[in-house]
Amino acid sequence: MDDSRPARAPERAISPREAEEALALMRQYPTAHDLRARARKLMPNFAFEYMDGGAGADTGIKRNWNALDAVELVPRYGKVVAPPPADTTLFGRAYAAPVGVSPIGGPGTAYPGAETYLASACQAARVPYTLGVLSGIDVEKAAEIAPDVLWFQLYRFARNDHKIGLDLTRRAQAAGVHALVLTIDTPTRTIRPREVKSGIVNPFKLTMRLRLDAMLAPRWLASLARNGIPRFASLKPYTPPNLSLEESAAFIRREQGGAFTWEEIAKYREVWKGPLVLKGVLHPADAERAVAMGVDGLFVTNHGGRQIDALPASIDALPAIRSAVGKKATLILDSGMRSGVDAARAIACGADAAFAGKSFLWSLGALGPKGPAHLINVYVDDLRASLGQLGCKTVDELHGVTVRHPGAWKREDFGA
Repeated sequence: MDDSRPARAPERAISPREAEEALALMRQYPTAHDLRARARKLMPNFAFEYMDGGAGADTGIKRNWNALDAVELVPRYGKVVAPPPADTTLFGRAYAAPVGVSPIGGPGTAYPGAETYLASACQAARVPYTLGVLSGIDVEKAAEIAPDVLWFQLYRFARNDHKIGLDLTRRAQAAGVHALVLTIDTPTRTIRPREVKSGIVNPFKLTMRLRLDAMLAPRWLASLARNGIPRFASLKPYTPPNLSLEESAAFIRREQGGAFTWEEIAKYREVWKGPLVLKGVLHPADAERAVAMGVDGLFVTNHGGRQIDALPASIDALPAIRSAVGKKATLILDSGMRSGVDAARAIACGADAAFAGKSFLWSLGALGPKGPAHLINVYVDDLRASLGQLGCKTVDELHGVTVRHPGAWKREDFGA
């Protein structure tokens, strides 16, 4: 982990009109859950259920939220008058705040054009954007839109000795991606009941039910008309031309699957020359092994409660992982973040940053292309206010805040 502190990048100037519009949105939608409520009304049912639901009975989602809510931070007064800046450094690179967009699989299903809007908002705000490999724009296009903040996520494509995955890694390197993220917590596909009940089935079929559902959401449909049917753009060089949606889904089922093994991670470490991050770590022993083999960062996450709803809340697993790796790795809390206060909680409990996925899809469903920029403002403003309220002059000072964390796992809880 690089602890250097390069000079803060200059703030982007905004026009009076932009400032007034941002203020109006803040008054109307001051929280992520306000955006969620509006998104539910405006989106096709299948799109909302796809982005909002989890595995089982959504217990994992609720556990993430409840665990974050249970973390208490004790302020110290007499030091800070105005909200301080929230700038930070991740892997030696300056960002405007320790918040970012997590990789999202198929975000265009939730809102067509999602990747373009997310990348643009993150570039303008100078916060990290992680493009998922199963996205509607390819890594080269994302690098054009967000050259200063782009990270890239891979699932496991093991056929032909990882031919696709390793070529995607080389393409990401050539495009100037700043961090490569390997997702390791998807060894099998699990059932998400809300998706199934909404009409999304596996193998995927574009049914009349889904078409009719989309017809009832005119703004979503207009975005589909502007951006086209979502395709897995980064994978286009490896597929036959003119595949239907069903054929594309079949290609993914055939080529992608399983969890990266430690030997495979080592192979990617050899090929990728920049910061390498593993997404899906919950056990301290896995964290220690990853760091020992040269991994630079870890997403501490239960996949947003979308794989299996029996896992610990990400925030509860975080302190034991920080204890295991010390300062040898950058830790990113993922799963459950809904506010700048949640980001402050995560950092006080041992993270270097907190990323969100689901709530950024809420923002798109609620406000369209303007949604991600608004949500970033919500998170950063709330984080800055939290810093001031807690008596912290910088983000780094959150690491010294007194915390009561009733659900935190201890190292010994994980066994050998």
